[in-house]
Amino acid sequence: MHHQHDPAAAVPPERTEPPNLGRLAATVDRLHNQILEAQRAAEGRALVEVAKGVLVERLQCSLATAARQLATLADQAGVTQLELAADIINQAAHDRISEAARDFLSSARAQESAEVAVRLRTAENGALTATDAQAVAQSLLEQALSALGATTVAIWEAGPDASLTLAGYAGLADEEARRWRYVPPGVATPARRALLERGTVWLDDLAAVGLPSIGQRQTPGARATAPAGTGGRILGVLEIGWPHAMPQPDARIVKQIEVLADLCAHTFETTDQAVHEPQVLPELIDLADALPDAALVLRPQLGTEGRLTDFRIVHANPRFLDPAGRPRGEVVGSLFLEAYPLAAEEGALLARIEHVHATGETFRAEKMTITALVDQIPLHTVAGIAIIRLGDGVLLIWRLQDQDAQLANLLQHAQRLGRIGGFEENLLTGEIVWSAQLHDLYGMSLDEPPIPLERLATHAHPDDAVAIGRFVRAVLHHRRPASTAYRLQRSDGTVRHIRVVAEPVFDDSGLLLSIRGAYQDISSQHWTEVALAATRDQLAHTEQQAAERNRLALQLQQAIMPPSREPLEAFDLQIAVRYRPAEKEHLVGGDWYDAVVLPTKQILLSVGDVAGHGIEAATGMVVLRNALRGLAATGAGPGQLLTWLNLVAHHLTANVTATAICGLFDPRTRVLRYARAGHLPPILVRDGQARELDLTKGLLLGAVAEAEYEETHVQLASDDILLMYTDGLIERRDVNLHESQQRLLDIARHPAATLEQRLDHLLTHSNSDTDDDTCIIGARLQ
Repeated sequence: MHHQHDPAAAVPPERTEPPNLGRLAATVDRLHNQILEAQRAAEGRALVEVAKGVLVERLQCSLATAARQLATLADQAGVTQLELAADIINQAAHDRISEAARDFLSSARAQESAEVAVRLRTAENGALTATDAQAVAQSLLEQALSALGATTVAIWEAGPDASLTLAGYAGLADEEARRWRYVPPGVATPARRALLERGTVWLDDLAAVGLPSIGQRQTPGARATAPAGTGGRILGVLEIGWPHAMPQPDARIVKQIEVLADLCAHTFETTDQAVHEPQVLPELIDLADALPDAALVLRPQLGTEGRLTDFRIVHANPRFLDPAGRPRGEVVGSLFLEAYPLAAEEGALLARIEHVHATGETFRAEKMTITALVDQIPLHTVAGIAIIRLGDGVLLIWRLQDQDAQLANLLQHAQRLGRIGGFEENLLTGEIVWSAQLHDLYGMSLDEPPIPLERLATHAHPDDAVAIGRFVRAVLHHRRPASTAYRLQRSDGTVRHIRVVAEPVFDDSGLLLSIRGAYQDISSQHWTEVALAATRDQLAHTEQQAAERNRLALQLQQAIMPPSREPLEAFDLQIAVRYRPAEKEHLVGGDWYDAVVLPTKQILLSVGDVAGHGIEAATGMVVLRNALRGLAATGAGPGQLLTWLNLVAHHLTANVTATAICGLFDPRTRVLRYARAGHLPPILVRDGQARELDLTKGLLLGAVAEAEYEETHVQLASDDILLMYTDGLIERRDVNLHESQQRLLDIARHPAATLEQRLDHLLTHSNSDTDDDTCIIGARLQ
């Protein structure tokens, strides 16, 4: 809801509160509650529709039969359709949500377990239809976690270097989210514990533990973090905060949290990850071939349920020597556990590979035992091991001899691929050591002297001086690790976005010896974020414009045609009207009705439907409705009126097309003359029977420049009821138009005490499903 700025708001408030302020606050609160109820109803409908689809597949029936079956079963079971739908989906899905619901059912009240199933399924629907992690976080908090007492949610995306980036949040201030948008590798937080431990972490009291985390001032109480991943790879972490300390809940609640974390995983999946097998980047194979050490390239092997079962060896570099003496071609293509079955022992090599694949945290060991089976005899080989992840692939490197130079070469390759440069500044001697990659990041030659931290601001954008000052003081004076981002101004005039992280180094006595750290070029990430932010802003602006246009269209339509009005008595004809707008604002259409006594004492009855939705359809409706009313004052017949109205639609509007029916009732003769332009025929109810009147010829309005419309008439008798309507009353996606018309005739026969009750009965039982707006005119001759 948008509010105009009130200049009086700048004046300090008086002691007495304005009399209408409380009333306004109550109105805002009521509208907010209505919006929340509408959102919950929409989410519930989505679950019900999925359950109908399950019944259609199981019972081999139509959608309408499935809907009736769902309603009957819910009534017999004494539960709501939403609760029954969640139960049907659980039985059909056999996923982790089903397991959580069953565990809860085994030890909880039936009503309570049904609420859990509905809550989890609703959260699943909201998460899977959400467009980004921000929407997922909002959905999880509103649909599932608020019921557990949680007040904050953060969704972290795990980077390839085991860093964490805030992807979405709910219940947290925007300023707090900006402060925590990036957590560098190595910084201990509850989310990082879940990432590295690859399991759910529960902290009874965050303030007592002392771990820094997002929203720690707002929610210093209990904190839960659960990894979100697929195929054995952790893509992110779900973090949930409570305002008060509380002990770890039972296993049922923990399982619910893990289920919700799984729902977050799809947010981080790319299209290839979601549809295809894990792929190994060609760059990883090229890197393996360039290494001086033996190296294997591994690809995750997923089971039928998408879970990691093993790794397949897809490449071995030329320096690879199998510990068991097998040729390279025999090893490549096999599963890792087939080649090295003893690697599955606890704490052995396979566990290290799985950890690197899941978290992205590089593993290195100076000495590790690789065990191979030769003629069923274990053969142990001690080697230096390095395991890194790039994309979906894992690179396993071992060095059978002490070759420090080769390891340094590997580190240089890693720095080049990650655009990272390392440094160390000796505070006792003043000596500064930079890696070659760092010289390249700064655009400096290797013979140029490195830049000390205290002079970092002289090579940065002036606006970043404050952030750099904080960073330098934290490292040099407060003697604690720190990081910051800034814009590097290179000597060649280019600007690069850099992140620097540094830590102090002490001797055993606590004397500060040096500062070491690393610079990383994050320009690509920065400009990607800028482009995404601009796209989000543009999308928000477009959505705001569309919402404003839809709101204006709805106001225009409701101003001309309120949903109902008092019956009109004209001579012996009683007239009642009903208008039902579309449920969604963006579907506001161009349906109209009109009933007016003309100067000739005849009564004009008309109904029409402009093609399309939105402000264009609403304005087109206004033009045609008012034009027809003005033309009817000439005394011409219905056929001539539609001919003129077609000229208006074709020449005087912006490509408006519409269907319409126009009728003129003469009170003296009790004869109704009518003509139609591509519209559904009127219905006559006489002596408890309903039938459609003759289908006269006539094209829709605005289709061609010249058109003629056939006119016919019907003699009305006392107690006859005439009904005119638009197609939104009967349209269904699963039923053809003829069947819908026959069903409407059956409904129209239903007796009613008054004309208004008859129209209300038609609206209630029409059973349309296209969410289109609808107009009805009813006329009863006394």
